[in-house]
Amino acid sequence: MTKQITVIKDKCKGCNLCFKACGFGAITIKDKLAYIDLAKCTYCGACEPACKFKAIEIKVDDLDRTGFSDYSGVWVYGENKDGNIAEVVFELIGEGRKLADIRKQELSVILIGQGTEKLAEELSFYPVDNVYIFDNKKLPNYETASFTKVLKEAIEKYKPETILFGATSEGRAVAPRLAARIQTGLTADCTGLGINDDGDLLQTRPAFGGNIMATILCRKRPQMATVRPHVMLKADKFKAKKNIKKITLGTAINDSDILVKCLEFIKETKENVNLAEADIIVSAGRGIQNADNLKLVRELADALGGVVGASRSVVDAGWIEHFHQVGQTGKTVHPKLYIACGISGAIQHLAGMSSSDLIIAINKDPDAPIFKVADYGIVGDVLKVVPALIKELKR
Repeated sequence: MTKQITVIKDKCKGCNLCFKACGFGAITIKDKLAYIDLAKCTYCGACEPACKFKAIEIKVDDLDRTGFSDYSGVWVYGENKDGNIAEVVFELIGEGRKLADIRKQELSVILIGQGTEKLAEELSFYPVDNVYIFDNKKLPNYETASFTKVLKEAIEKYKPETILFGATSEGRAVAPRLAARIQTGLTADCTGLGINDDGDLLQTRPAFGGNIMATILCRKRPQMATVRPHVMLKADKFKAKKNIKKITLGTAINDSDILVKCLEFIKETKENVNLAEADIIVSAGRGIQNADNLKLVRELADALGGVVGASRSVVDAGWIEHFHQVGQTGKTVHPKLYIACGISGAIQHLAGMSSSDLIIAINKDPDAPIFKVADYGIVGDVLKVVPALIKELKR
C-alpha cells in the first residue's frame, strides 16, 4: 500500500484548521503555510476535510505493487492465418505504440504458427521494436492448448507488462486460458484503452448490457485485454523497412500438447457480407416497419456501392440474417460512410458503429439518441426519405 499527502501551496492560507484537527502533532504552520511531518503523520485523514480551502490532498493506493517493476513492455498477440497477419493486429500495433510511448517502453509482437518467420518481415514496416517468433511445422493452424503453452513460457521468461489480443474467435479462445495459467486478470471486448502513471492499463468496455461504459484496472501483472476489431485505428505503414529485433522462442511442442487436430476447412457456401471491411454501410432499424421494406435499404446500399447492415431488433425479428448485425452483440465496424435508417441509437448499437468516419442518421424522432453521434441528421419518415435519396443518386 502506498500513501501520499500533499499541501497545495496556492490554496493554503495558513489558517490553523488542519493544525487543530491533527491529533498526532504532524502539522506545523510557518509563514502562513502548513507543513506536514511525514514521520509523524499516520494518514488518518482528519486534516483533509478540516481544510475548508481544499489545500490538503491524501491519495491512497492499496494495491500491492511488489514485483511490478520486473515487468516491462507492451505485447501484441500476432494472430495469423493462411500466411497473413490478421487486420486487428495492425490496429493493436497502433494502440500499443501509444501505450508503450507513454510508458517509455518497447512494443513487441508475438507470432506463433507455421511460416511466422516470413510474417516477421512484414512487421518491419510498422512501429514495432521486437518480434517474438515461434515457427513450428506441427502448428499449421491455430490450436488452443499448444498456443497457450508457447505464450505462457514466453511471458514467464520475458515478463511483458501489458498484452493485447484481438477480440476475435481466436483471441477470445486463447486469452482467457492464458490468463488462468499465469493467474492474472483479463478484460474482454475493450473499446477503449489508456494507461496511468503507475502503468495500470485503463480498459474501457460496455457493461450491464451496454447501458454504461466501465473502465477496469488489473491488480496483477501482466495485465491483459482483448480489443474489439475496427475500434482502433491501424498503425501507419512506413515507406522504408526498419530494423526490428527478432527473438526465437524455444518452447518444445510435443504431439501430446496438441489436443485438437484440424482435418479439413469447409468454407461457407451461403452468401455472406463482410461488414468489417466495407467502406459504406447502410443499416436498417425498426423504423423500416417490416421485412419487405428492406429492399429500399438494399437499393440505397447498391446505389452507393455499399453493403447492408442492421440493428439487433431487425435481426431478432427475423427480417435479415445475423451476419448483417452491427452493434455490441454483432460486428464492430469502421466504414467511411455509415447511414442509419430508422435506427433509434441504443448504446449497444452505438458501440459497434460510432467510430465511423461519417455518420448520417434518418429518423422521424428528433430526440433519437442516434442524432447525438451523427454528423448529419435527417428528421423524417425513413420510408419517404430513402426513396428520395435513391432517386437523386440515380439521377
